[in-house]
Amino acid sequence: MALHLVRAMLAAAFLYRFMAPERRQAYKRRWSRRLLDLLAVRLEAEETVTPPGLIVCNHVSWLDIFVIDALRPAAFVAMAEVRSWPLIGWLAGRNDTIFIDRDDRLQIARINERIVARLLSGFDVAIFPEGRTTDGARLLEFRTALLQPAVATGRPVLPMALSYHDADGSVSRAPSFAETSLARCFAAILACRSLAARLSPLPPLASAGRSRRVLARAARAAIATRLGLPPENRAPGTLPDPPA
Repeated sequence: MALHLVRAMLAAAFLYRFMAPERRQAYKRRWSRRLLDLLAVRLEAEETVTPPGLIVCNHVSWLDIFVIDALRPAAFVAMAEVRSWPLIGWLAGRNDTIFIDRDDRLQIARINERIVARLLSGFDVAIFPEGRTTDGARLLEFRTALLQPAVATGRPVLPMALSYHDADGSVSRAPSFAETSLARCFAAILACRSLAARLSPLPPLASAGRSRRVLARAARAAIATRLGLPPENRAPGTLPDPPA
């Protein structure tokens, strides 16, 4: 694992500048798949061919980023705290991550401009519209602000449903990053004898003529259905969405 992280750091520090964007994407995919192998996490995902767009996924763990990258590399919108994580924060910054302070709504317009630029360049951007991780047993309300770039660019919204499972097929809580530290979560993942990450790409949602609220509801409903969760489940204390 240490050698794998060192390899990523060297690539990000010295090789990325010489790589075409497509080669960087391919490298991220290979690196993420190898990371999952080292963690004994089996990726169960169906390959799909869809145009570049805004990936919208439920959020369980810090591992979600690498699971998605192992299937379809993207630039992620991540919470600002990730920037301070040892090694991972530095690597995230080198891999097109867009950091956002969840408590500062004034920066949304600036963040959306960066997402728009990335989408118009022909690359995927991935967001976790719940705003925080859960234990996987529920789906929080989707915040709509970061779906505006899909509306602005006409790029499709690409819903993905993600869940983790033990050897017997039951949902695993080990990868959950809710109410725990990075070290404890990492240790819980390593302690699993068998862990499968099931990533299900769902039918794309056309953004033309739709508001971000409509897109958020449609994406959430599709993900909830695939995960077998209730279609409506606003968590206590969740703030309502800002005006469109």
